[in-house]
Amino acid sequence: MSDEELEDFEPDQDDLEKEDDEKETEEWEDYRKEGEEYSEEWMLNPLTEDMMKEGLSLLCKTGNGLAHAYVKLEVKERDLTDIHLLRSYIHLRYVDVSENHLTDLSPLNYLTHLLWLKADGNNLRSAHLNELPYLQIASFAYNQITDTEGISHPRLGSLDLKGNRIRRVTGLDPQKLISLHTLELRGNQLESTLGINLPKLKNLFLAQNVLKKVEGLEHLSNLTTLHLRDNQIETLSGFSKEMTSLQYLNLRGNMVTHLGELAKLRDLPKLRALVLLDNPCTDENDYRQEALVQITHLERLDKDFFEEEERAEADEIRQRLKETQEEEAEAEHNSKLKVLSV
Repeated sequence: MSDEELEDFEPDQDDLEKEDDEKETEEWEDYRKEGEEYSEEWMLNPLTEDMMKEGLSLLCKTGNGLAHAYVKLEVKERDLTDIHLLRSYIHLRYVDVSENHLTDLSPLNYLTHLLWLKADGNNLRSAHLNELPYLQIASFAYNQITDTEGISHPRLGSLDLKGNRIRRVTGLDPQKLISLHTLELRGNQLESTLGINLPKLKNLFLAQNVLKKVEGLEHLSNLTTLHLRDNQIETLSGFSKEMTSLQYLNLRGNMVTHLGELAKLRDLPKLRALVLLDNPCTDENDYRQEALVQITHLERLDKDFFEEEERAEADEIRQRLKETQEEEAEAEHNSKLKVLSV
């Protein structure tokens, strides 16, 4: 399978900035399904051989190298309600069944060579599948999924569950998801960040949920990108010096009021870019200065890089604070000595 393996997905900084655009919110509203129950019954429309002939492409050698088979299938926007026919197409590696009316993906359990799966915009209530040994990219965005159980593919690198109805993350076993580096959970109903104990994780997208704090992420030492935009976070507790790779943190549109909260980010050794737009604390006059005083290695705040003048001023303030603290400590020490000598 090595010749067919997909390259790791690593979003570049331009992609991350696009996540900040207002168009992101508009796109999300277009897909929003919250409150809808889909009571209408779709007419049964199973996948047919004719549809398969139209959707199949990419002729490749089979696993034993003695025969050829089409390994790519695209049957999106076909109003499908049943893909039972796929059970017999065991050589498929790339499958797109998005924008249909599917409620059951169990026929995919027979596709043990599957590398890439897109099942966005269906009526799925679960992403549960048997362990697929080669699956590397899976997308179940904009369904009605309520949990994260039954996802245990050892080579899975990128998992997209945005736009569903997930309240809590459960069942993501780090012993099984040993390759997962990108997890997309934007636009769900998450109330907690607990359950995301995935040591290999590099990119975590949790925007547009109902989170009030960050918890359970302290040991994600490989995490480089964390998106928490448009939640209800008031405190910046939950970050630790063990998060040694975190470079980009987006907290736009939350409820951080006090600039003093920024001190809780100073132990993040590689934090270079911080987004805090649309938080109450950004209305303070010394907002940018305080951020740089507290986080010395920060290179960019919101959309703007720090100028050399700002950095020099922050250094001076930091030095004055240090001297004041030393003087206070010395005064306190002398005071104790006087008390002891009496």
